[in-house]
Amino acid sequence: MQDIAILLPAAGASSRMRGRDKLTELVEGTPLLRRQAQRAIAAGAHVCVTLPDYDHPRAKVLAGLPVQLVAVPDSDQGMSSSIRRGIGMLPRGIVAAIILPADMPDLDTQDISLLITGFRATPQPMLQQATSEDGRPGHPVLFPADCFMALQQLTGDQGARDVLKTNEHRVRRVALPGAKALTDLDTPEAWEEWQAARICAQ
Repeated sequence: MQDIAILLPAAGASSRMRGRDKLTELVEGTPLLRRQAQRAIAAGAHVCVTLPDYDHPRAKVLAGLPVQLVAVPDSDQGMSSSIRRGIGMLPRGIVAAIILPADMPDLDTQDISLLITGFRATPQPMLQQATSEDGRPGHPVLFPADCFMALQQLTGDQGARDVLKTNEHRVRRVALPGAKALTDLDTPEAWEEWQAARICAQ
């Protein structure tokens, strides 16, 4: 049974990309959003993707994938809109949800699975937050179901920081290699730097 969900918030406007859509940029020939959705699916979880609307070009890059699509008509209100609607539309029986930003291309199935394994291994429902290798907090973050009501009350563009802060006493940190938990691509310059680093590493 898929009792853990992965939420990919993908309803933002990519406003810092100056006309380009970061989530449809190609990585090894695959649109970033599709690539990250495939990695989430491979973790064996229920995958939910929020979009500005069902006719958005991002929906087309997800064609054929077993994912739940959720439209966010108030996406202009910030990340909280995606979280509120995505969490609110999850199937019954979900015991935890991972918020996985779709613009973090270094995160892979193994990283997601580390959070799931950590959650299942603890006797009490602990939050699981990925960090960089040197301990800086990042993404993804797993929230047990008892946090869902608070996640559905979020406002603004701060994501789930307030829920994390409130539950700080029961957050388990999961260190990922290097800066995988921190690398996001919001600007053309960030994309170019990331692509150049990949080429150098090959």
